[in-house]
Amino acid sequence: MMTTMFEETDAELASRLAVQTGRILMEIREPLFASGASQWDVKDAGDAAAQEFLARELHTHRPDDAVLSEEEGQTDTRRFDADRVWIIDPLDGTREFSEPGRTDWAVHVALWEGDHFGAAAVSLPAVDAVFSTDPAPPLPTVDREHPRLITSRNRAPYSAVLVAEGLGCDAVRLGSAGAKAMAVVVGQADIYVHDGGMFQWDSAAPSAVAMAAGFHASRLDGSPLIYNERDPWLPDFILCRPELADDVLRSIWG
Repeated sequence: MMTTMFEETDAELASRLAVQTGRILMEIREPLFASGASQWDVKDAGDAAAQEFLARELHTHRPDDAVLSEEEGQTDTRRFDADRVWIIDPLDGTREFSEPGRTDWAVHVALWEGDHFGAAAVSLPAVDAVFSTDPAPPLPTVDREHPRLITSRNRAPYSAVLVAEGLGCDAVRLGSAGAKAMAVVVGQADIYVHDGGMFQWDSAAPSAVAMAAGFHASRLDGSPLIYNERDPWLPDFILCRPELADDVLRSIWG
């Protein structure tokens, strides 16, 4: 984490950007609903406003760093040779953002430095919450009879079915990847498993925050999560309480 070159540390910048982007999204969301805008218009407006703000802020405050963003794809090819790459999802969960009353959408801001995370933050604007790598959230204490597994709203990955059966899990469904990951971080759930593929920006900031808090995050085979790969596709992902990691992996692989 940078502490002397910039007016803000990387973690402070990540948190501020996640929070301010969320506020921008909240400010445009209700007026769009009130105007009768279609869900597609709400999605497009949110994506564009969030991307514009984050791109401008990163260019202003970290001009020498590369950026990998959902909204711009791989247009910044500096990242292939850069030591510092911001991996951002300006609006994670556009579907949920476009549905009145839903709170399960997020903003992701992460910094990948060579072979590890330098900083990250995830904000959940609709519930006025932000989670950062510094200070990291405390690992919550939970006391329930069965582990709670969180899955997508519209599909249960095969790996999640295996884990649910193997550990006798109760299931919870939620929207965006960031919202699901943060549900584990705050103790509302214990396990998040995804095997249908996602992009690096979907899980970078959530996994960074979770690992900083002491959670297990890895690929489905237990190998480390590696970001800023040339191909932005990430086939699978596990995030869970550390004491459940071995059992989760064993449930998947036998």
